[in-house]
Amino acid sequence: MTSQIIYKSGLRTSCTHLQSATEIETDAPTDNKGKGERFSPTDLLATALGSCMITTMGIKAESLGIELDGTRVDVTKIMVSDPRRIGKLVAHVFFPAGLNLDDKTKLILERSARTCPVERSLHPDMELDMAFNWE
Repeated sequence: MTSQIIYKSGLRTSCTHLQSATEIETDAPTDNKGKGERFSPTDLLATALGSCMITTMGIKAESLGIELDGTRVDVTKIMVSDPRRIGKLVAHVFFPAGLNLDDKTKLILERSARTCPVERSLHPDMELDMAFNWE
């Protein structure tokens, strides 16, 4: 088992990662009867995509001897209805200034992000917009 989720009333859950005992809480979003004081479950999915992208780039970068500290991913989640779901995720990756990489290496890192396990697990009906900003 990976995690345990306990409902705490008020549309809030407490989630525990069993290997590390790290805890996070979720709330329903304000547009769906929630307080919006924590990540919503769909926020976590969007965040998981960004985290997976940057982690897989980090794995590849380490194997190439490249330091990616300071690289950032901004993710925007766009909901749709009928049925209510994430209709689109926009993920923009920003690399730190001074990171001098050739085009081949940039392509390798971008490809690793575009094929991360979370990206590969998303439903094909969900639109995905990824951009890579090499400052």
